[in-house]
Amino acid sequence: MKLAYDPSMFRDNTSFHDMIEKTARLGYKYIELSPRTDFIWFYQYPKVNSAMIKDVKKWLRDAGVELSSVLPVQQWSSPNEQERQAAVRNMKRTIEITAELGVDTLNTEFSGDKYDPITSEGQWYKSMEELVPVFERNNIKLEIQAHPNDFIESSVEAAKLIRSLDLDWVSQVWCSAHAFYSDGGVGDVRQQILNSKDVLTHVLIADTFNYAGNFGLRYTINPPGAPVTIHQHLNPGEGEVDFEATYQALNEINFDGIVTNNVFAWPDRIDWSNEKTLSSINQGLHLE
Repeated sequence: MKLAYDPSMFRDNTSFHDMIEKTARLGYKYIELSPRTDFIWFYQYPKVNSAMIKDVKKWLRDAGVELSSVLPVQQWSSPNEQERQAAVRNMKRTIEITAELGVDTLNTEFSGDKYDPITSEGQWYKSMEELVPVFERNNIKLEIQAHPNDFIESSVEAAKLIRSLDLDWVSQVWCSAHAFYSDGGVGDVRQQILNSKDVLTHVLIADTFNYAGNFGLRYTINPPGAPVTIHQHLNPGEGEVDFEATYQALNEINFDGIVTNNVFAWPDRIDWSNEKTLSSINQGLHLE
């Protein structure tokens, strides 16, 4: 099992070099390289050259850490064909960068348009047809999650799409902070994990409140009832995800993939937040 840290809380106020060193000081051997404006940003072509890649590899070696995976987010399922083509171009370059970094795993989201899921699904299959040879040529594994507001939010349905490819190097990411979107507000984490156990290789740990709960002003939305997609990435225990059931299910299936601290909520209290979340993961998965 690889225990990794998503350094998104360092994203807006920390250089790439300092981010690596600070993550290492938090006690991690692995970093999940999430989007950064100075490297690979959301929906854009990577702003990376060979010199930057060389620097990143040196900084990682010096800090004694590795990248567990590279995380791009692209509109590769967009119903807009021009947007989809741009996303495929961006993804091809990201795959090459991942290989140049010496990383064997790229994880991403389905993206697309939740209000046009049929077209989006067709566009995703079209993009996969174009990208499969690039992944295979570069020996990169692909992990995908159903993210809130994607054309597919259900972890059960995401597993079906992944299985339909029948490629042993394509697997699923499951995020506890998205658990309520995964099944329409129920939050049955055990069922979600067990349903995906044959394709699940990456788990993101963070807490959230149930967006579907009938609790009045727990979420303040202006105007009230606006069609927004909202959730949190809190420390375990601060929201409503059942982490006892989460860890129990992961232990039951002998999960041995990547586990990432995916908490974003406390950029002003990073050390404190990490202590709480890392303790939860270590205890829950019997890592200490």
